[in-house]
Amino acid sequence: MSERQPGIAIDRYDRHILEILQSEGRISNQALADRVGLSPSPCLRRVRTLEESGLITGYQAQVDARRLGYRLMALVHISMDRHTPERFANFEQRVAALPEVIECLMITGQEVDYQLKIRVEDMDDYQRLLLEHITPIEGVTGVHSNFVLRPVFGNRPISTDLVAH
Repeated sequence: MSERQPGIAIDRYDRHILEILQSEGRISNQALADRVGLSPSPCLRRVRTLEESGLITGYQAQVDARRLGYRLMALVHISMDRHTPERFANFEQRVAALPEVIECLMITGQEVDYQLKIRVEDMDDYQRLLLEHITPIEGVTGVHSNFVLRPVFGNRPISTDLVAH
C-alpha cells in the first residue's frame, strides 16, 4: 500500500521526536529532549539528521483563514483536454502562481485530473478567480466546484506507527 524511500532508518526516539514536532513545532530543544528521554545535544543531532534526510520538510504556523477574511473554501476539480507533460506542466505552473490556491493535487479515479483547494473572501472573489485565472488556462475543459460547509479536521499529523521498527 505505501511506498517508502529506502535508506531512511529511524528508531523509537526518532519516531517520538517526529510525533511531538508535528503537533508542537515550536517546542524548545530542551523540552523536546526531556519528553523523548534524551539529553539536549543528541536530541538536537537527531532533529538535524531528520531535517537533512528530508523526513522533516519544514515548520510553519497554522493561520485561521476566516479571521483574515477568507470565508469561503472550495474544492475544485479540473479536467484537462490532453494528458501530456507539457499540458500538465503549464497548468501546474499557472495555478502555483495563484495565492488563493492553497493546495493542488493531481488525482486519478474520477473523470478529473486535478483537485484544487481554494480560499477566497466570498463567492464574488471565487467567480473572479475562476473566470479570470483558472478557466482561461490552456487545456482546461471542465471545472466542478464543491464548497466546504465546515472543516471537520485537517493537518493531521503523519503516523509514525507504520514505520518499520
